[in-house]
Amino acid sequence: MTGAKDRMREKKMKNQPRNVIYTSSGRGAGRGQGSQACGWVRGHQPGGHGYSQDLPKYITASYFAKARAAEVNAMLKAVSKPAGSCHIFNALPKHMRRRAMSHNTKRLPIRLQEGAQRLAERSQRAPEKEKKQLPRSRSRRARRRHGNLLLEFNRRQRKNKWLETHIWHAKRFHMQKTWSYCLPLKPTAKSFRASYRAMNTHALLQDLSYFCCLELQGSEEQMLRALARLTSKQAGPTFAAASCLSGARQGSVHLYKADQFPQGSLGPADFLWRPRVPEASDRQLWIWIHPALKQDALSELQLVCQCSEAVSVSEESPAAVELPAGRKRKRDEDDAEQPSERLLGDGTRPPGAPVRWQSPDTGITISDLTMEIVRYRLIGPLAHVVLTDTLQPASEEPCSGVSLHQQQTDIFQLLRGVCSTAELPAGCVLGLTVDDPRLTLPQKRGKSVPDLQQSAEDDRVRDLTLKGVAAHCSQSALWDTSARERVTHSRLSEQELNRMRSELLVPGSRLSAARQAAVPLLLVHQGGRVRGEERLHWGSGWDLLLPKGWGMAFWVPLVYRGVRVGGLHMSVKHSQLMGKPHFPHDYPDCPAGVRFQSEQEAELLEKFKRRPPSKRTNYIKHGCLAPFRCPWQQLTEEWEELVNLSAETASCCRTGPSDFTVLRSLKALRQLSAWSRPSSRRNSSPLTHATAAALQQECGPSLVWVRLRLLGKGQPALHAMVCVPTTSDLQLLLKDAHSSGPQEPRHKDHLKHLRQHKTGPEEPARAVRGVCPAPLPSVLSHCSRLTLGWVTQGDFSLAAGCGEALAFISVSGLLHTILQQPQEQRGLVLLRNPSSLQYRFAHISIDV
Repeated sequence: MTGAKDRMREKKMKNQPRNVIYTSSGRGAGRGQGSQACGWVRGHQPGGHGYSQDLPKYITASYFAKARAAEVNAMLKAVSKPAGSCHIFNALPKHMRRRAMSHNTKRLPIRLQEGAQRLAERSQRAPEKEKKQLPRSRSRRARRRHGNLLLEFNRRQRKNKWLETHIWHAKRFHMQKTWSYCLPLKPTAKSFRASYRAMNTHALLQDLSYFCCLELQGSEEQMLRALARLTSKQAGPTFAAASCLSGARQGSVHLYKADQFPQGSLGPADFLWRPRVPEASDRQLWIWIHPALKQDALSELQLVCQCSEAVSVSEESPAAVELPAGRKRKRDEDDAEQPSERLLGDGTRPPGAPVRWQSPDTGITISDLTMEIVRYRLIGPLAHVVLTDTLQPASEEPCSGVSLHQQQTDIFQLLRGVCSTAELPAGCVLGLTVDDPRLTLPQKRGKSVPDLQQSAEDDRVRDLTLKGVAAHCSQSALWDTSARERVTHSRLSEQELNRMRSELLVPGSRLSAARQAAVPLLLVHQGGRVRGEERLHWGSGWDLLLPKGWGMAFWVPLVYRGVRVGGLHMSVKHSQLMGKPHFPHDYPDCPAGVRFQSEQEAELLEKFKRRPPSKRTNYIKHGCLAPFRCPWQQLTEEWEELVNLSAETASCCRTGPSDFTVLRSLKALRQLSAWSRPSSRRNSSPLTHATAAALQQECGPSLVWVRLRLLGKGQPALHAMVCVPTTSDLQLLLKDAHSSGPQEPRHKDHLKHLRQHKTGPEEPARAVRGVCPAPLPSVLSHCSRLTLGWVTQGDFSLAAGCGEALAFISVSGLLHTILQQPQEQRGLVLLRNPSSLQYRFAHISIDV
């Protein structure tokens, strides 16, 4: 209680002058030996002792007056010059204060009337600009008018742009402002298991329109020569892959800075070539990237394509949302420059920034098509059934494309006979022209089910699942800018559709599409899980590409077919269940990944500080040095120093400190995947110290992406530690296959005396109790088991029925670990959560 008494004394004495020292003589006399001899004590003391009432024997008048001079001056200044909201009325005693005095200064005493009059005159002379102009209050009916709503929506999009489905999501989802967009995070209702069931048995719908699309147009040879500098064949297929170059398949690559592989990692990208047109000599290429990667990737594309010259483009008005017919809104002069249309701009570039660049040397043109194309993703085995129920091929098509349109329609109708989306070749593309799906919108929400009856076209369906879609059937008018603009501006308004429905003789029947323009689109297949041996093609589906302005026209009919809708949270879970890294969460060697980890660290630390000190986890006692961020660079450097056993190996492997990389070479990944398996599997080549040293020298300080599966109970958490098991740990598992695992001894908090305090209003806290401050000690040998890496995604897997985690571990540490393990126990590691001392046994898998 001494601390509480001291704080109470400081609170009471905070307004006393600092040059006066109050002694504690006469207090606390006769107390026990363990009691303090001085200090302020509240209340009567045991034994009848009270406060000393003795007066001082003498005082020095000069020192006494000098000590009180500051108090007297402050008191006189406060009385003579009152401040604050009550103004001159502070000088009045409480029993004389009246509310009416503020209106009539003559009610005040004569000595205060002059000052009150000066304050009144000064307030009247205040300029008009200092007074805040209150907005004119509008009724709700006026605020809800169509034109006023659009003006309000555009004002709220100045910093973070909205998707076309924003209002639909804002009513049902938690929204998150990130990457200059306002995106749905997760539903307000509990729907995680329902969303998983939808991905596993039916279909899950997501809006990916925030992804950025960069279009390259020019000579095929020039484009391939420039793009070859951004990729490497060691990491997999490139832009020149034969299956993708024809336009029949969508491809995926990992982008690097020009000529810097394996350093200079940027991030993943999907690309799609336009099928060759007989009359055209140039090719078109769409590159889809994440908005956090756009600026880095665009700079490198301009560099390799030599497109530094901006082209001025006369931008037409974006997808206009017309005012209701027969009603015109009166616009004031202040609103003359504000559009009465919904803005469909891009959140990744400032207004007025160029959107097209060309090169006079290479002839390549780069165009930014972000937010020009709407992209929806359907995930699940019945995604094709939802599409065939929602989309109806156009009944009328120009004569020039009748034969192609009929071929595409026949292929689309064959999708009804496919049992699962996973049966189709990964990445196949189908172009199609459909009618407005609002014309066939059902009256009630249902659920699309497959047609299990045998048909006469089973042979054609089998050919479709084996060969995929032909390249010429991947053609679509969506590639043409003029066609997209024409379709965007010819869309029927909701008012016109409702009028057409009211004129139907039979309510609920199909509306006529005679006056409705056909909508070109692209269907792009997503292969799902294509690496590894477990749950192959799980998470497959279709991507639907549409012209801008048609988002809600297709979104509502898709929802009416019984699909679940997911947000950013389900995108992360979808990648986790597929065993695939999610951008930018799981890309620590990319600039976007570094920025994300910094933001995540600040968010986790702020959440940690909001908890009461008694409820916070003491990570120092748990032996966790980095609970909020993973020090990858320090981990790779320490493992490099540990595995270099001889001076010759150290001299050839380490010439100096270098940045770490993530291993993406398919050859090295296949070798590590084979070596990390038990002896029951046939390895491609035997693991020896020589082969391990050669691979280590080739990879350098790098990390490898692995998948961990717990052998027993447990649920991995974010930033859980992956550690090397000792010989006794492996013997414990041999004796008891259901062993819970060893435990980490509790560490001693050597920084317990450091508390969270600030030296100034602008200075940060020196230390946070329970968190090890920077610089960190050795992260490798801080605990009783050596640290291999950390978990970036972890949870209980509903698909596997046990805890699964995705992590990055050191390549040198992995080679060092499997060399010391028996052949039948290779790939076994220990997993420990940051807030726990219990280790869990897990097995490593490297999917290639």
